[in-house]
Amino acid sequence: MDTKQGSGVNDNLRDAWYAMNEEKLSETRQQKAWMDDPTYFRRVMISPTASVKMLSHAYAGCEEGMRSGGKPLEVMGMCLGCPHPEVKDAFVVSDVFPLPVTGFETRVVADDESVINYMIELSEMVEKSRKERLMGWYHSHPFDIDESHNHCFLSSTDLSTQLAWQNAEDPNGNPFLAIVIDPLRSFAKNKAEIGAFRAYPPAYSSPTPRAPDFSAVDDESTSKTVERWGNCWNRYYELHVEYFMSSQAKTIIDALNHSFLWARTLGTAPPALEPDRRSRLADRLNSKIIDKLQQSDFSLQSRIHSSSHQALPPSVAAPSLKSEYLGGSATSGTSIIAPSTSARSTGPNTQSTTSALKQENVIAKASTTATGIALEELHAQLIQSTKRALLLDQASFGKDDTSLLPTDTDVPMSVV
Repeated sequence: MDTKQGSGVNDNLRDAWYAMNEEKLSETRQQKAWMDDPTYFRRVMISPTASVKMLSHAYAGCEEGMRSGGKPLEVMGMCLGCPHPEVKDAFVVSDVFPLPVTGFETRVVADDESVINYMIELSEMVEKSRKERLMGWYHSHPFDIDESHNHCFLSSTDLSTQLAWQNAEDPNGNPFLAIVIDPLRSFAKNKAEIGAFRAYPPAYSSPTPRAPDFSAVDDESTSKTVERWGNCWNRYYELHVEYFMSSQAKTIIDALNHSFLWARTLGTAPPALEPDRRSRLADRLNSKIIDKLQQSDFSLQSRIHSSSHQALPPSVAAPSLKSEYLGGSATSGTSIIAPSTSARSTGPNTQSTTSALKQENVIAKASTTATGIALEELHAQLIQSTKRALLLDQASFGKDDTSLLPTDTDVPMSVV
């Protein structure tokens, strides 16, 4: 009895996200509380329809770009939803609509006349057929997988686009939202990597430096913050992303999972073992690493004169790399230079050494990425071996049987 009652309460909460009190929503739009509080919204509720359509669209852009032998393409679309009239700090995204727009790293702009006309027609259609409004936009960041974090952030172009939308829509009772999808990491990690953001007004200044996730930023952590959140890290903030589905959809998913999906999970090879995907990722990583090494000058300084007449360690003497994207993350790009005469008189090489140790080493980063890929491959191999032991022949488990492992024609795990 208690279980059923609890289930009923949860079902009501799930269905409540689909219900819309038009009177309260109208009051919310008229009050415009977000105009007085730059961080008024703190979370986003995304429906299954919207999340699946965004991920599918983003992955289609990756396939299109890589099929032609180039880089994955960024894609863009519009979000349908509203500010929740009762949960004051929440957006609800119920659906999305892809736009015929593609781009490349850190830049996707809908400035073509045909695209603008398409957006106008879409807005008119939504206004006639739906109660919600177009209240946000989404785009993808299909950068190479980084083991430490996803690539959901706003570039300077993204920030300008979001500010333009907010300036146009927020005063009219329609607060606007930006969503960023990391499709490659989503499929590699088997988890939706989606970030939601709002821009600060140009006149707003935070009392203390803080990253978009509201973590404190000091001099020591600035370079890591720039790498994670981009150069505009202090001009926007992140909203917590949650997902919801109706009680009916939850019942259907549970039934499918109980009756069918478990068999599909056991019978399907992990994505990491798909030769085509592994080959393309390894080729892209190899190409990027080679480019970085060719651009870098690895000739070490023979001697750095100082008051103590001691040379700097090789890791300090080597010049730093320029500020570029490795795996879609913005590196700090601060140059490493020998200390001046005045600096040597007060503290020989101390400041220079400290600065040098903070720099990201491109080879170490590439090695970390390669290690992550190798671990994913190993995990996938173990899954396949376990499936064979459970479903085919338990006696063969642990023996030298490589029938389920990649063939010699597949790409080796090492990428460096």
